[in-house]
Formats: sequence, C-alpha cells, structure tokens
Amino acid sequence: MTPLASRETPQGPLRILRDDDQAPEVPIEPGELARMYRTMLLARNLDDRLIRLQRQGRISFHIGSLGEEAAIVGSAAAMLPADWIWPCYREFAAALYRGMPLEAYLDNMFGNADDPSRGRQMPDHWTGRAWNVGSVSSPVGTQIAQAPGMAWAAKRRGDDVAVLVYFGEGATSEGDFHVGLNFAGVFKAPCIFFCRNNGWAISVPASRQTASKSIAVKATAYGVAGVQVDGNDVLAVHRAVREARERCRRGEGATLIEALTYRLGPHSTSDDPRGYRKEEEVEPWRAADPLPRFRRYLEQRGLWSDADEERVTAEIESEIRAAIEVAERKGPPPLESLFDDVYARRPWHLEEQYREALRLREEG
Repeated sequence: MTPLASRETPQGPLRILRDDDQAPEVPIEPGELARMYRTMLLARNLDDRLIRLQRQGRISFHIGSLGEEAAIVGSAAAMLPADWIWPCYREFAAALYRGMPLEAYLDNMFGNADDPSRGRQMPDHWTGRAWNVGSVSSPVGTQIAQAPGMAWAAKRRGDDVAVLVYFGEGATSEGDFHVGLNFAGVFKAPCIFFCRNNGWAISVPASRQTASKSIAVKATAYGVAGVQVDGNDVLAVHRAVREARERCRRGEGATLIEALTYRLGPHSTSDDPRGYRKEEEVEPWRAADPLPRFRRYLEQRGLWSDADEERVTAEIESEIRAAIEVAERKGPPPLESLFDDVYARRPWHLEEQYREALRLREEG
C-alpha cells in the first residue's frame, strides 16, 4: 500500500500488487516481465551514473526518474509498436524500452555530433522518430496539446495508432492541459493522457495545483475516461494503459490516467529538495520503492533470482560504461549543421551566413 491516501479517489487507485507483493498471474509474457524489470533497473543505474557525470562537469544537466520507474516503464510496455509516445523529460526509460539504443540517448546527454538535436537542446531533451518517440520540450505541457492532434490525424487516416503523452501534475495547471483534454474529448482522439503525479512540481506541492480531489476526476469535465492507478505498481500501470489502449482501438476515445507516485530525488541536478520538503515525508516512499516491489513479485513467481540480479546489474554497468566512452569521444556537431533544419531549402540570407561562417572557421 502506498502512503498517498491524501491524493486518492474515494474508491482508491487501481492496484494489482498486494502489500506482500503477491499478485495473481497477469497476461504478460514472462520474458516481457523480465524486460520491464531490467529496463527499470537500467534507468535506476543510469540515473546514478549521470548525476555523477554532471557533478564531474562532463555533462551539464540531468533530470532523473528515481522512484517513478514503474509508472514510466509499465505504461510504455503497454503500448503497441506502431503507437507514438510524447514524453515530458523523465521518460528516457520509455524510449529505451521501445528500442532507442543507450548510445543514442547518451549522444543527446553530451550534445555530440550524433545528437539528433544537433546540440541545440539541453541534455535530456532527446527525440527518436525511428522509435515513434516525439521530442522533449522545456516549456511545460506543450506536448499535451500536440499529442491529441497527432492521434486525431491517425484516426482520420484510418490508422490503428494511439498516442501516449506524459506530463506531471504541475502541467495540469497549464492551458495546454485543458486544450488537449477538451480536443480529445470532442473528437474522440485515440490518446492516452498519462499524468505522473509525483507530489512535487519542482518545489510546489501537488496540493497547490488543484482543489479537486484528484487529477483523474478532471476527466469527467472533458468527456473522457478517468483512471487513477498506483504508480509504483508496474503491473497496475500496465493494465490501466493497456485497457485505455483497447478503448482507443474500439473508437471510444481518450483516457486520462493519474499515476500516484513520488519523486524520491531532486527535480534535477540543479535542485536541492531539502530546501522545501522534509525527509520524513520521503521515507514512507522509500519503503514503497517500485523496484524491490516488482523484484519480489518476480522472485515469488520464479522469474528472477539473486543470480539474475547480479548478472544483469553487471551487464547494465558494462553497457553504460561502454556507451559513455563512445558518446563522450565523439566531437561536437559540425558548424554547418547550425544552418540546417530551418528551411527545406536554405534562403539566400542563410546561405550567405553559412558561407561566412565557413570562411571564418577556415581562417581560424
């Protein structure tokens, strides 16, 4: 049981894992369950390594997912390969689960020559069109309006595609949230709005975002389905998103899912949460850490062991180390890339600036 009673709806959030982490068998293949746990473990270890890289001055910034891995991986795993994901910024584990190579993610962290954003974005502002993952954007909530537009376009084309869009509870105070939900409700867009209610929008508590009992109840006003789920129960998250995906397939429109979780770490490497929250608030959530909960479930089903944990942890550490070495050795994006991706055909004034930049570079 999670320590989040103050934010639960009267009927309580959807849960599958019991307090003893036992659960009925779920319609997920054992191999996929193991892959979900491995991705959560990868995200946890990657967070730790990237924070150290930032402290060493080797990258400039990181925004982690400590404590929220179940919400992110469980939701991504429930989508179909053709579906699209619009991330916020903590969902790098979703991109990795969908097939983005670790090195490609780290290319963005270093802003190197292979960074899809060509070094123009902050770290953790990645994109991956090859894996149907949209681009992270710093302005809060913009993706909440973009996602139902993409979903509506897919519906008009007759494509069996749904769109999953992530955001935090702080973004529900932005106009994009209301625009996106209203549009999806009116046009029955096959869109799944996934709110990671992690308790804090940087230093602003969830209680300052809304007077509603929950985020999920807001769905009623827009004519979409609303579901609240234990965001630290990866199996419950998977079920909630898979059921929402089936509603999309049946033409029943969008769903707003509120995943109750908690941000165990700082908002980012530029934040110190000790300035605005007390440690005694955090401690109950450490006991509800989604990784050990899921691991105990897998062990009780005979799908994981101490030997598996040791082997996979070593593999992950080796993969992270190797990918960092490769990504860090790559040079910066070429100067001329500064003039690309602006127009389909470079206009005369940019062409003039482009040639001048190359001349100045050659002159040293």
